[in-house]
Amino acid sequence: MSLFTELRRRNIFRAATIYAAGAWLLVQVATQVLPYFGIDTSVLRWIVMALVAVFPLAMLLSWFYEWTPEGIRRESAVAPEASITRETGRKLDLWIIGVLSLIVVVLLVDAFAPRVEPNVEVEKSIAVLPLSNGSENAHEQYFSDGLSEDLIIALSQLGGLKVISRNSSFRFRGSKTDSTSIGKDLGAAYLLDGSVRRADGRVSIVVELIKADDGTTVWSQRYERPYKDLFSLQDEITGEVANALQAELAMDAGAVTQSDRPPSGDLPAYNAYLQAKFYYERRSEADYRRAIDFYAEAARLDPQYALAHAGLSYAVSELAGYYLSGNEALQAYAQARTASTAALRLAPDLALAHGAHAWLMVNADQDYVGAEAEFRRALQLAPNDSDAKADLGSILATLGQVSQAIEITRDSIASDPLHSESHTALASYLSSLGRLDQARKSILKAIELQPSAGWERVQLAIIEIQRGDAAAASEAARQVHDEGGWKEIGDAFVQQVSGNQLQADTALKTLVDTQADISAFQIAEVFALRADPTRMFEWLDHAIEVRDPGIARLWFDPFILRYKHDPRFIAFCDKVGLPSTGDGLSVPAASQDQGAVSNDAGMPGAATP
Repeated sequence: MSLFTELRRRNIFRAATIYAAGAWLLVQVATQVLPYFGIDTSVLRWIVMALVAVFPLAMLLSWFYEWTPEGIRRESAVAPEASITRETGRKLDLWIIGVLSLIVVVLLVDAFAPRVEPNVEVEKSIAVLPLSNGSENAHEQYFSDGLSEDLIIALSQLGGLKVISRNSSFRFRGSKTDSTSIGKDLGAAYLLDGSVRRADGRVSIVVELIKADDGTTVWSQRYERPYKDLFSLQDEITGEVANALQAELAMDAGAVTQSDRPPSGDLPAYNAYLQAKFYYERRSEADYRRAIDFYAEAARLDPQYALAHAGLSYAVSELAGYYLSGNEALQAYAQARTASTAALRLAPDLALAHGAHAWLMVNADQDYVGAEAEFRRALQLAPNDSDAKADLGSILATLGQVSQAIEITRDSIASDPLHSESHTALASYLSSLGRLDQARKSILKAIELQPSAGWERVQLAIIEIQRGDAAAASEAARQVHDEGGWKEIGDAFVQQVSGNQLQADTALKTLVDTQADISAFQIAEVFALRADPTRMFEWLDHAIEVRDPGIARLWFDPFILRYKHDPRFIAFCDKVGLPSTGDGLSVPAASQDQGAVSNDAGMPGAATP
């Protein structure tokens, strides 16, 4: 008897047909059903792989076993006269016809039934693009930006509506990009666009609600009011946009209405606040100082303006953390503390007041546990605020809860997809868990969004060092061109894996000589990379003395974590109020030390301060 005949007699071809048809049907049904239960369709890959893997086993079972009236038995144990393979074949034919009929039904439904997208959330998502400045005075840009942000704040409090953060939507200022591409980049179904003009005591605003996928205008309106009626006009626009989107004001449990307006309705104070926010968002040292002056002016004009006090605390605290050291930094933190205290006293339910207080606790007091409570309170008050989510993610990472930090940071990115700082933070967290491919993808996205930034390229260099690619790390550091000290930091990192002791020593000495008081934590990182824990801990102690905010990175720094089981690491954590355990991973010695130079005997010119 030929093999082909034997395969037919044992119904192998029928079994293969019904298995293939059933498997195809299962995959089609799973494709349609999984999204409705929030299951990632990547699960389909595992289903297909399992079906392919089981197929040979199913065929072997069909070959060696036979279905009999007494049940399934070994084919060799069934006498030829007792075999019912023909009857079984006819039954399998009926099953094949039935399964093929179901397949035909599925194909017909797929071809002719109306399609319903399972993710309806996208239909309730909007991005407020920066309203263009229609004034002849270019300086009025701060005013149109402020009105745009007011709309973002107001719309963020509408129930069931995802509102894209300013950080991302403002990237399309003056863009000629089509609405479909903008909507796709921002993950928004609708775009709100328009212009603002203020002149002769009057405000003219033109707004247009656009459906992103086809560029059609859903609703548009032109408003002209006396400037003194600005706040009522803003409320009117918010209400009409909400009506057009069929969205209602429905606060989450614990949430409180947030506003950027002074409680007194003082327009000069509001105008000063808008100017302060404009400069604050530019984030250079000079712009921080301009923002501080305008925040202080807003608070002077309306002493009850809690948001102005909170903004002042933010700006002063960040200026101190990024650009100041010594007594100058201490004086700045004292100013920030006064402003933060005033903001919380005036408006205990203001989310930004709690956020400002939290950052002050992180940077000035190194009170990380207290800061976590404040960040959680801020997010409770403003649950749709992407910045509040990113802030909470940051403090969770600081406290060693890196996996949770990744989850909430990704949630923040969902409504702020083009914010480079969030992608950079995510890359740092992923890097500390050894998820280097994902970390590299995140940091490259951050660099794409912020090509001129220095820290992002230093972070890329760190990831490449972890990956064991010294050449790629060197190339990343070579592209750092900013004047914020990151070039020296990046060079110090990559020279440690260059294999050249002299170059490594020279780069580290340059960093120590120029940035001992503002980059103490980064110097400690370099010593960790050099496998010199004694110097590393000395510089960590110096970071405490100079209140280096980099200490907050301790539990997600891949090089310092190499020594997380060292008693000195545990003692340091206790000294700065950090937990002694966390889920950050230490860098394997083989990966970290590939090409690294050591400094066990000490390095001339790099004395401990």
